[in-house]
Amino acid sequence: MVTARITVNGEEAPISPAAPHTTVLDFLRERGLTGTKEGCAEGECGACSVLVARPGVDKPTDWVAVNACLIPAAALDGQEVVTSEGLATAGEPGTPPALHPVQEEMAVRGGSQCGYCTPGFVCSMAAEYYRPDRCAHADPAGGDAEHGPNGFDLHALSGNLCRCTGYRPIRDAAFAVGAPAEEDPLAQRREQAPPAPVATEYARDDSAFLRKGTLAETLELLRERPDAVVVAGSTDWGVEVNIRSRRADCVVAVDRLPELRELRVESDHIEIGAALTLTEIERRLDGGVPLLAELFPQFASRLIRNSATLGGNLGTGSPIGDSPPVLLALEASLVLAGADGERTVPLAEYFTGYRQSVRRPGELIRAVRVPLPLSPTTAFHKIAKRRFDDISSVAAAFALDIEDGTVRKARIGLGGVAATPIRALATEAALEGRPWSAETVEAAARVLRGEGTPMDDHRASSLYRSAMLGQSLLKLHAQTTEAVSS
Repeated sequence: MVTARITVNGEEAPISPAAPHTTVLDFLRERGLTGTKEGCAEGECGACSVLVARPGVDKPTDWVAVNACLIPAAALDGQEVVTSEGLATAGEPGTPPALHPVQEEMAVRGGSQCGYCTPGFVCSMAAEYYRPDRCAHADPAGGDAEHGPNGFDLHALSGNLCRCTGYRPIRDAAFAVGAPAEEDPLAQRREQAPPAPVATEYARDDSAFLRKGTLAETLELLRERPDAVVVAGSTDWGVEVNIRSRRADCVVAVDRLPELRELRVESDHIEIGAALTLTEIERRLDGGVPLLAELFPQFASRLIRNSATLGGNLGTGSPIGDSPPVLLALEASLVLAGADGERTVPLAEYFTGYRQSVRRPGELIRAVRVPLPLSPTTAFHKIAKRRFDDISSVAAAFALDIEDGTVRKARIGLGGVAATPIRALATEAALEGRPWSAETVEAAARVLRGEGTPMDDHRASSLYRSAMLGQSLLKLHAQTTEAVSS
């Protein structure tokens, strides 16, 4: 067996003797790279963020910030990682390293007090610093509260929390960084291809982390080991390992399988590979599916979206996942692959119960198919306690065809109101064939309030959830009416 290794700050480091469930965070700290911190251990605070070289959209390589607390170290076998310590440039012998421009701005603008969260902020900020399509405004005073005059998207830091400094000086630092210098080694690194995926067989103490080279090999493995835990971005499994101390005899990674990482636009559908990260999908579609474009900024944080996949979000079967309502409204289907072949299942028929589905032992979600043409009137309404980076109390997605003032077709996906994500079939029927008027919408909103079986829990009461369903349809009507009148 070839020794599993990660290139960390330019030097190869063997993963051994770490256990297969050991996170990248713990692996790095064991090596003395203690800038990477554990704050929450579930991907919400960003104190652990590091940079990983990933296939790029505008250049061969993108520097992507990820949560080191969630990803098994073995999952980065053969890959390239940069920590906050690796951003500084080595000086002459006997002199301290020269600060990276991001580190320099954080220091001079007072962006750090206790310093616990600072390395994570720096890594997330560096990923945005190196984003190839980040462009400064022609007007030095350009930008807005969330986008700097230097093109910096503040949402790049949405997964990072600071408990003492305050966000204004951190924002000031983000909006002050310039463009990378031509001689910047990490900027130059973007012009070369990222490390190729490698097959991994890492085993210790009767547990194993496995990554096969092809989908066919993976499906054969899953036929032999139907009990294996399948992971892509590990944003869900990592929480189980950290918070609930779950362990698995066998973990099978599918995140780098080329057959699960394609995005194709055909004449009658768009096929999205199940192992593409949400960030990759967002940037490759570039707004081509407006309902997905509305979903992405509300799905967790950029740090999570840099690892999370549609396949993983659907595979967990959570009734409060953000993508199922949107994909239900889009009438998506899933391509399920097993050792004996593939089959296509409408997403509306996929969920069978709480965290249960029609997926058979040994089957994987290979791709998501969205039929074309798309409905022109769409919206995604997520009701949560925080605007971003929160779990929804209720989620509603709408896709309507409105012609000459009449609703010709309505598709509505709901989350958080039943044991599974559901289609609002009764509400769809109450809309179709009727005028898109206040009277129709008010009547349909009353129907929508009765969809599902919402429950009381710590996020919301059943009455609140029902009320928000009806309100979301009224909001959509108001938005479309305002758009027409303006």
